[in-house]
Amino acid sequence: MKPELAAKDLYRHCDFADLEFETTADLEDLEGLLGQPRAVEAVAFGVEIECEGYNIFAFGPDGTGKHSAVRQMLERRAAERDAPPDLCYVHDFSEARRARLLELPPGKGRELCRAMGHLVEEVSGALQVAVESDEYHTRRRRLEEALEERQAQELEKLGAEASEAGLALVQTPLGIMFAARRGDEVLSSEEVKALPEAQRKELESHTEVLKERLQNVLRQFSRWKRRMREAVRELNREVGRFAIGALLEDIREHFPGLQPVLEYLDAVENDIVENVERLTAPAESGTPGLLQTALGEQTSESLYRRYRVNLLVDHAEISGAPVVYEDNPTYQNLVGRIEYVASMGTMVTDFTLIKPGALHRANGGYLLLDALKLLQHPFAWEGLKRTLRAKQIKIEALAEALSLVSTYSLQPQPAVLDVKIVLFGSPRIYYLLSMLDPDFGELFKVAADFAEELDWDAANVAGYARLIAKLAREKGLRPLAREAVARVIEQGAREVADARKMSLYMGRVLDLMREANHWAARAAHETVMEADVQQAIDARLFRSDRVRERMLEEITRGTLLIDTEGARVGQVNGLSVYRLNDFSFGRPSRITARIRLGKGEVVDIEREVELAGPIHSKGVLILSGFLGARFAAERPLSLAASLVFEQSYGGVEGDSASAAELYALLSAISGVPLAQSLAVTGSVSQQGEVQAIGGVNEKIEGFFEVCAARGLTGDQGVLIPAANVEHLMLRRPVLEAVEAGEFHVYPVTTIDEGIELLTPLRAGVRGADGSYPEDSVNGRVESRLAELARRAREFSAPPGAPEDVKRPGPRTEEEPTLPGAAPSR
Repeated sequence: MKPELAAKDLYRHCDFADLEFETTADLEDLEGLLGQPRAVEAVAFGVEIECEGYNIFAFGPDGTGKHSAVRQMLERRAAERDAPPDLCYVHDFSEARRARLLELPPGKGRELCRAMGHLVEEVSGALQVAVESDEYHTRRRRLEEALEERQAQELEKLGAEASEAGLALVQTPLGIMFAARRGDEVLSSEEVKALPEAQRKELESHTEVLKERLQNVLRQFSRWKRRMREAVRELNREVGRFAIGALLEDIREHFPGLQPVLEYLDAVENDIVENVERLTAPAESGTPGLLQTALGEQTSESLYRRYRVNLLVDHAEISGAPVVYEDNPTYQNLVGRIEYVASMGTMVTDFTLIKPGALHRANGGYLLLDALKLLQHPFAWEGLKRTLRAKQIKIEALAEALSLVSTYSLQPQPAVLDVKIVLFGSPRIYYLLSMLDPDFGELFKVAADFAEELDWDAANVAGYARLIAKLAREKGLRPLAREAVARVIEQGAREVADARKMSLYMGRVLDLMREANHWAARAAHETVMEADVQQAIDARLFRSDRVRERMLEEITRGTLLIDTEGARVGQVNGLSVYRLNDFSFGRPSRITARIRLGKGEVVDIEREVELAGPIHSKGVLILSGFLGARFAAERPLSLAASLVFEQSYGGVEGDSASAAELYALLSAISGVPLAQSLAVTGSVSQQGEVQAIGGVNEKIEGFFEVCAARGLTGDQGVLIPAANVEHLMLRRPVLEAVEAGEFHVYPVTTIDEGIELLTPLRAGVRGADGSYPEDSVNGRVESRLAELARRAREFSAPPGAPEDVKRPGPRTEEEPTLPGAAPSR
């Protein structure tokens, strides 16, 4: 018999010598990141290098704490840098559809926004006072009177000329005209017709000359009016500058040396003085101000909106560079958006409705994004890549960016991009992007690979305890006793399925600490004890294992057929793992094999009905290679075999049952029964080596629970690959049963070792003559295969052949050969 494992080999206990404290309250916080030297170095390199394209992709399994760890590293780095400038959008007075971007020192954007808001409130009153002053009215009246006087003089002169020609200058609602007169009376058309023809012609001749003279005078009037209006505008400029000069000068004094702001204030001043009359005119239009702006109406309300400041990003209250995490990375949430307002049946906007994106808020610092969320949102990934390549943040509607519409819309000035992007994701997403997106490697040149496990040694145990102490203090949890810390470490090793490793799934570790803290509070413990941690583990298992419990019930009731005693030919107990979210459990499955005369095929029924995955199918195909190489290297393998997981109604994946399937196949060929008190797990190579598999703890416990429910006999146990021994972290009931000799765990390295445990015979080794002993399993298999090969030759011999090779009898094509049935004769 192969030596079985002792209870001490099935579970690794944490050495208290490595935990030199009573509770975690005695420990200092852990500085830095435990067990991630490669990832820490990668992030530090990516943060420090300023070259183009060196953005970071941090990948690793969920729950390893990569997000919080990277954020802490970035925040420490950001604190050493200067805060980036504020970003403001203002009206572009040179082109109405554009919005001008101002970059101001931190805090100055807020000051400018407040100052311009105050200016808008004050300028209206100041202009009204100026244009309603006596001086303004007097000067404007003088200009108007001068125009009127000059016009009257010209008309009087023209009237005198007309009088000398016997005509009168008459003003009518339709304009100025000439009419014949006699004395002081204007002649009617009948009277004009009664005049002598010579006199009429003379009057018509004078009328034509005077009409031309009138046209010249009227054109002169238009020039005089334009000059008068220009004079009024100049008067308005003078009055406007006087009215707002002090207000603007106060604003300029707060922004010395900021040339973009000073240029903007100059543009504001020029626009105000050019629009004094409109700014002081009473609102007559019933159209809302925003719609007036969109329609180009220059009213006081629409003009005053132009002088406000849209503070896009305000860094007045931060020190250092920003570290921004965008939880919903849609296209617009990344690059910003232009909002619209419904007004009188149309959608209108202006620069005050420009909203920032995450790239604006993080500009000059660091932007953190989840890769999966980014890829889930339409065009967000392409928008981010385009922004990184262009090195500027351009705000535009998605429909415009895709050229789906062509409308007259606002065009904000793009912001220069200066940001380090950090993407978080799984290794699968990282490698898929690397393979499928040619731009990915150019834009994300730094990969930070986060590990999920840590070597279990004395130095790391001490650091792990300090990390637990830090988490407990940060989250406001009770301190953990030394025994509780040990239990947390042991549970972590079980979760990573390796007795030589500790878990770096810090999300799960923290959840266990929180739940243990809850049970400690229920028990009125000041310190979290080992029993509280165990209670948290047991309670979590109880909450999750309804399906496992139901399956166990079906096995004990005989609904699901599993034998745990006796021996059967061609039947073995395989072990499977079921995964439900983050909960895994094992259960035995009956695997059976049937053989018949054939052409060397091993049929996997699961594969035939498309219930098997590719890895499982590969494992079954390896069995044919093993049988052919060991037993039929120099003769045809005249065998047809079928393998199946009995009562399996779902998909099967993985090769961990290939060893069990081979045992069942060897038993079916040799006729040697297999012990049903043992279950088997392990994959197999073509050389007959038993290879490591996953989920070994759950598989052992799954069979143990079935045996325990029916009653342990002392003969029951599990065969596992020897390579999996160092992965064992079994639960306490299994350890106690092994300690009492009621359950057994056997490590095996080859199929021959396993077959000797499952059968009462030796596996058998080829002798000097090249054959196996007749009383061995291998000998019986070889003998049976030789018999099948002989019978195959008999069936294939042509008619008239010698008697010793003649076929037993004719067989039609329609006559079936049933599995396990002898050929007809």
